[in-house]
Amino acid sequence: MNYFTEEKHYNTLNNYLRDRFGSKVFKIALNGDFTCPNRDGTISKAGCIFCSDQGSGEFGGRHSDSLEMQFNSIKEMMHSKWKDGLYIVYFQSFSNTYGPIKKLRKIYNDALGLDKDIIGLNIGTRPDCFNDDIYALLQELNEKTYLTVELGLQSMHDETLIKINRGHDRKTFVETVKILRKLGIDVVVHIINGLPGETEAMMIETAKFVNALDIQGVKIHMLYILEDTPLAKLYAQKPFPLLTLKEYADITVKQLTYLNDKIIIHRITGDPDRSQLIEPMWTLKKFIVANEIDKIMRKNNLYQGINCRSENHE
Repeated sequence: MNYFTEEKHYNTLNNYLRDRFGSKVFKIALNGDFTCPNRDGTISKAGCIFCSDQGSGEFGGRHSDSLEMQFNSIKEMMHSKWKDGLYIVYFQSFSNTYGPIKKLRKIYNDALGLDKDIIGLNIGTRPDCFNDDIYALLQELNEKTYLTVELGLQSMHDETLIKINRGHDRKTFVETVKILRKLGIDVVVHIINGLPGETEAMMIETAKFVNALDIQGVKIHMLYILEDTPLAKLYAQKPFPLLTLKEYADITVKQLTYLNDKIIIHRITGDPDRSQLIEPMWTLKKFIVANEIDKIMRKNNLYQGINCRSENHE
């Protein structure tokens, strides 16, 4: 089953969740005060070159606040726009399976107990932040709630992963996806368009690569440059080409046509913090970006999955 509409020729997360749960579903981003092996010195202290000091969680709660305070604050903000709905708690900042199993068990279960209308848990993390105990805990959680693990890949190309100081390779990502799927856990993959040195063909290849895996969702982001990141320093020293809005929209549409029509598209562009953004400024206009993608698909009668082919890059 797909969730296409006359306006949206791809599976939006909103339509999928409404169909599954019969209601509007809000994702509430919580900060569990985690860190990352790419920041604490285990792998590196520099982090991925694009990552801010918020660990890609600029719009989540503050780690200094309790989970309850974070949840209630964001819940109130959500209900200023929409009257009713159910909730998914989302651990977004940094790597949220990177910690002692005792902490993970407590924080996940505490989060699920914050409100009677919480129906799911999303955990954002890296593919190198798992062990047998963590997999077992996730399996337990998957039996009692709607669990999704979000894995950052960014690019299928190992040379790009090295360039952006990702700290893991493609093989590690594939192995982690296989284990999670063997446990029946839904996987959402993050990819970034416009990474330094990547061509359009390379970005399309990344979409084909993730499509060949057993995944349930994709988040597509545009590379943007934030203040006080290694990427900002690199860009200041030697500016490199950034995708225009049109280039990004065209590439993203092509990627969607190579993703099978069962995959849910959780995000179609990034969402930078205005106060930290250096370039490109058009990424602030996320609704315009989404509309541009929709217009291209409607004008050319394109749909998610129409160019889907079975490929195996493993």
